[in-house]
Amino acid sequence: MAVFTEVSPEQAQNLLLDLNLGQLTELRGIAGGIENTNYFATTDQGAYVLTLFERLTHAQLPFYLHLMKHLAQRGIPVPDPAANAAGTILHTVSGKPAAVVNRLPGKSQLAPAVPHCAAVGAMLARMHLAGQDYAQHQPNLRGLLWWNDTVPVVLPHLSADQAALLTSELAYQNALAESAAYARLPRGPIHADLFRDNVMFDGPDGTQLSGFFDFYFAGVDTWLFDIAVCLNDWCIDLPSGQHDSARANAFLAAYAAERPLTADEQQLLPALLRAGALRFWISRLWDYHLPREAAMLTPHDPTHFERVLRERITHPVSI
Repeated sequence: MAVFTEVSPEQAQNLLLDLNLGQLTELRGIAGGIENTNYFATTDQGAYVLTLFERLTHAQLPFYLHLMKHLAQRGIPVPDPAANAAGTILHTVSGKPAAVVNRLPGKSQLAPAVPHCAAVGAMLARMHLAGQDYAQHQPNLRGLLWWNDTVPVVLPHLSADQAALLTSELAYQNALAESAAYARLPRGPIHADLFRDNVMFDGPDGTQLSGFFDFYFAGVDTWLFDIAVCLNDWCIDLPSGQHDSARANAFLAAYAAERPLTADEQQLLPALLRAGALRFWISRLWDYHLPREAAMLTPHDPTHFERVLRERITHPVSI
């Protein structure tokens, strides 16, 4: 989250009134993330998040917004987009596509323990199952096609050693995508960006999962890729990128209790862990070396996922 487009209190109030969400009492920019403009909007009726989409278009956004509503209607704790009297959930502010969702209770757990990882694993499996009958289809826009397009753009900014790693891993993932086992992997709508700061926890001891949010990288892809993205963030030592087996085992056991992994998923988990690390190394390189202007924006360090990728190659994880 960040602020690329300034929104006045008057603009926010007009939208909130159109959505019958009450009188604005506070509007505050959110200084985190790197994709969209986000504000906390508090009214006399509740707490909400106003998002202006800086890259996604009016044509692309219905997939994400209706997916969130689909999941919310099936009991998955996700932000529910607010509709106006005509039932419209995609709006326009300052010429940008916009949405307003309810603000989830609790806070993110940036130093997760085993119970947090187990809760995320279980809810991720429930989310995958709940999304099976979602009617709309859109590919993962930050998937393999995007990697192939983006790697040539970032290569000139890398050392020879980094460039060699990036090109060799991209070739590995392209070959993997052509394999029969990969073609058999179960698929459906995935979050694709379920990092520690995109999950909320509440309750007396802070371990009750109260919501998944920021679905704006979602798309139809392998469920295993979603699992891998989570394991690469929730179940590693952040400074070193090393695998944390206790947290990972808890995550996978809780996931499998809701939806057992197939034999192909178990076989390809090490390869998809590499894919998850590659995806975020590429995107962080892109954001770091080709930044956009924003009122509040701090690009993530790309070397973190370089370390994770090297760890996943050197020390593959098996189930």
